[in-house]
Amino acid sequence: MIEFIVKGGMFMYPILLCSIIGLAVFLERLWVLRRRTIIPTEFIRNIEDLLRKQKIAEAIFLSEQNGSSIARVFAAGLKNASRGMWLVKESIEDVGGREAIVLEKRLTMLSTIANVSTLLGLLGTISGMIKTFNVLSVVGPGNPGTLAGGIAEALITTFAGLCVAIPATVCHRMIQNRAESLIFEMEEICFKIIDIMQNTSTAQS
Repeated sequence: MIEFIVKGGMFMYPILLCSIIGLAVFLERLWVLRRRTIIPTEFIRNIEDLLRKQKIAEAIFLSEQNGSSIARVFAAGLKNASRGMWLVKESIEDVGGREAIVLEKRLTMLSTIANVSTLLGLLGTISGMIKTFNVLSVVGPGNPGTLAGGIAEALITTFAGLCVAIPATVCHRMIQNRAESLIFEMEEICFKIIDIMQNTSTAQS
């Protein structure tokens, strides 16, 4: 492995760095985007029960005690329940938008790593080919083995760059789909909570 990196030249080191950063970002996003930390089922059920019983204060307290993304959205909306449903909706949309940004955090980093790794691999290959032809111009074409060996070493960076870029692209798509799915589910739950509040308010009046 070390010999492979050394043969690829100096461009192998930034490619290796990209692979480490990409893996770290992917694992961090997998850990953050767990459903139970974003949309805990038991918490949602408890909030719905409290709102049906018109226990707004208890629902606010429960939301503030819970550390999930959906809880922060609920807390922002429920605190404005006494000031009108329009303000509840506006608060939920505002905080929900901020939470969506947090869930999509670092996604562009994975796509950037995929692009940069490919370009670094290509740059390393071009640099290696230039060196190979410079040597060829000095020693002449008498030793095809030397030429073939130089070209093989030059292609190592392209191979390494693609080995980083392809998994990074797949990981980016996977994490993006998970984030979008969670955001969509949060929106659906918020609509349901608003409906419960409106129906409860209508029944009370």
